[in-house]
Amino acid sequence: MRVLMLSWEYPPKIVGGIARHVEDLSEALAKQADMEVHVVTCDFPGAADEEIVNGVHIHRVAPYEAPGGYNDFVHWVHQLNAAMRDRAHGLLTEWTTPAPRPKTGKGSKKVAPREPILLHAHDWLAHFAAVELKYTFKLPLVATIHATEYGRNNGIHTEINRYINRIETELVTQAWRVIVCTGFMNNEVKYALHAPWDKLDTIYNGVNADKFNFDFPAEEAWQFRAQFAAPNEKIVLFVGRGVREKGCQVLVDAMPRVRASYNDAKLVVAGGGYRQHLIDQAAALGIAPYSYFTGFIPDATLLRLYKVADVACFPSLYEPFGIVALEGMAAHTPVVVSNAGGLPEVVEHNVTGTVTYANDPESLAWGISRVLHNPGFARDMADRAYERIENVFNWRLIAEQTTGVYARVWSEYLLSGW
Repeated sequence: MRVLMLSWEYPPKIVGGIARHVEDLSEALAKQADMEVHVVTCDFPGAADEEIVNGVHIHRVAPYEAPGGYNDFVHWVHQLNAAMRDRAHGLLTEWTTPAPRPKTGKGSKKVAPREPILLHAHDWLAHFAAVELKYTFKLPLVATIHATEYGRNNGIHTEINRYINRIETELVTQAWRVIVCTGFMNNEVKYALHAPWDKLDTIYNGVNADKFNFDFPAEEAWQFRAQFAAPNEKIVLFVGRGVREKGCQVLVDAMPRVRASYNDAKLVVAGGGYRQHLIDQAAALGIAPYSYFTGFIPDATLLRLYKVADVACFPSLYEPFGIVALEGMAAHTPVVVSNAGGLPEVVEHNVTGTVTYANDPESLAWGISRVLHNPGFARDMADRAYERIENVFNWRLIAEQTTGVYARVWSEYLLSGW
């Protein structure tokens, strides 16, 4: 089977969680027998236009230029989709044969693929190319909805909200099957995008725990840790963007309460993008000396930072899944999360971590302080969390579940007469 994935981001172009998801999923799928995976995505400075990495065929394209420049982000997305469509069209033309199938209706004929071929689009940003390719080549389309405009904005309020919501709904309509990452997202896609319940498949995200299994001696770890905190300080780590939905502002609000309970707590915020508002907030609350905003850091540094942190905290206001929580769990670091979205499905309260109330600094401070004051209990939960990584959130299992969806779609497609 050949799978052609369309995604607006793929490493090294990383904007949010889609890039990592598509990379890990495509590489896990490529390890499956008789599976060939191609990803058509946006270009990135220094990245090859065409390459094979860990068995995945990657095709990077530049968005078509627009006279006078792009009007806005949506205009840029359309220009990227046009470029992705054209590159994918070339691949699909090469893979298909002009041999017609037997007649399926009133003299109709269609091109028969040499072997099973599926399209797989990730979020609305790949909708336009995916749907045009679906009809051009008469191939089934699978879509993964990672988040919705409704959820990100707590409703549909503006014209751009309405536009994106319509595109998301159309992608769900055009897809043969729709994959979502949690039961929470299953319900949201049914409500916000009017998806039929029997069209949805819930498949959890995963994490590659092996990337945390590197040699990191205690002395080296202490030297590394000293870049972020004093020996007596306990690191409270946040990883993510500074956007409201990720809830870092709630964590900054909680830190004075945490320090009142545990005086040596140190906040470390890792990640690039705009976060001056968070820095200003920390200064206004008097915790600037006990806060460190790293800015963008490479993966090798981030993996080590996870391992030296005393608690990894993810207080999202909206979170379809929470891959960063999985990364904390894979690093054997105690995790504290909010009860927003799919996070309670990832972290089981008092079993694999601590779940607090969303948008509640007092509840969050309680959860962090409990971990810092009870390191033995926190370590037991971290050990159980790692077991859950191995048994539930691993990419081999996720790839098997995904190929099961592909197989179902292809078998239904062959019987459909389309």
